[in-house]
Amino acid sequence: MRFKPTSYTPLMLMAQTCALLGFACYAVVLTTLQDEWHLSNLQSGLIASTFFLGYMLMVPLATALTDRLDAKKVYLVGGLSATFGLLGMSLFAYNFWTALVFMALNGAGLAGTYMPGLKILSDRIKTGELTRHIAFYTAFFGIGTGFSYLCSGWILHALSWRYVFGFIALGPLTAFLIVLLFIPALTHEKWHGPIQIRLRDIFPVDKWRLVLEDKTASGFIFGYTAHSLELFASRSWIVAFFGFCAIASGESFLITATTLAGVINFFGVPSSIIGNEIALKIGRQKWICFVMLSSAVFGVALALSTGQSWWLIIALAVGHTIFIMADSATLTAGLVLSAQENIKGAAMGLHSLMGFGGGLLGPAIFGFILDLTGSRASQISWVWAYAAVVIWGVFFVIYERRSGWLSKPLERN
Repeated sequence: MRFKPTSYTPLMLMAQTCALLGFACYAVVLTTLQDEWHLSNLQSGLIASTFFLGYMLMVPLATALTDRLDAKKVYLVGGLSATFGLLGMSLFAYNFWTALVFMALNGAGLAGTYMPGLKILSDRIKTGELTRHIAFYTAFFGIGTGFSYLCSGWILHALSWRYVFGFIALGPLTAFLIVLLFIPALTHEKWHGPIQIRLRDIFPVDKWRLVLEDKTASGFIFGYTAHSLELFASRSWIVAFFGFCAIASGESFLITATTLAGVINFFGVPSSIIGNEIALKIGRQKWICFVMLSSAVFGVALALSTGQSWWLIIALAVGHTIFIMADSATLTAGLVLSAQENIKGAAMGLHSLMGFGGGLLGPAIFGFILDLTGSRASQISWVWAYAAVVIWGVFFVIYERRSGWLSKPLERN
């Protein structure tokens, strides 16, 4: 079945939503597994972080392959990897160490779908405003993760945590089928003959050095790293945080913590898209700095709100989500526009690698600070944990303002 190139974006948005259904499975069952397996907060955070470790280990290879192969082929392998990782958690995980293995496999699957999915679009869409396709694609990360919270929570409430991973494995499998059946292969293969991937192709250090020497492009990469650290730490611990809020206030809200987390995630979708449009008008760098400072304020205020009215907690959680995501599309589109053409693929790979490196650190830092300052049953511990992950965006703004990044133009726009 053939579609017009402009029809590929809705198909890839649908596939991405399905591929991301496994994203929040662990966040939803975190407290359940913590009690069942007798895990510390640090161990719980490390399992969440291993998802991003798997991503980081796979994304350099995945992006290197998309420079030689049709990204569709890489995507299909990624979809199967995520499916097997989720099935492994469902059927075989029984302690901290086994969970690390299968969560890493799940993360590697995301690496094979997320950026290769973006490459599928950029290779096939040659007309119109590509940055708007990028904005929608990155914004739909929030759609996928939102449904991940909702579906995982519903399954956990009805069955058990193993069924959560088992049923959600159908998500990346569906993404695999969408791309296999409805996205046509490129008419001209990028590479002819046997594929030879060398270590310097997987880790193109020389190209990465050129990317980092470009102060405009590197600013977007460092900003994305700070953004991802805060984003993924918050998403990994938000269900547990709402559980603590229910205990602190002595009353439960109208809906469950998982449903609440899923609904709040959806606010990130319009935030990312609208944020990109605002950035086009006032300047990407200025918008990013404003958003990061606002996000830090909302994050700390949210942690301080425990024990207060649920409506105040929800308002602050929505505000935090809006400002976390308001610069997401802007950071990625800014990198794509500012990177030199001859190293754009390497720049996108480094952008994704460092961003999910922030995702690797965020949940572990959050859990470590909870252990260090008390426990997840202490309000001050949550305040310190949130402060420990939002502070990196503040550091980024201070550093980049001093370096003059705000005034650097996107010369390759």
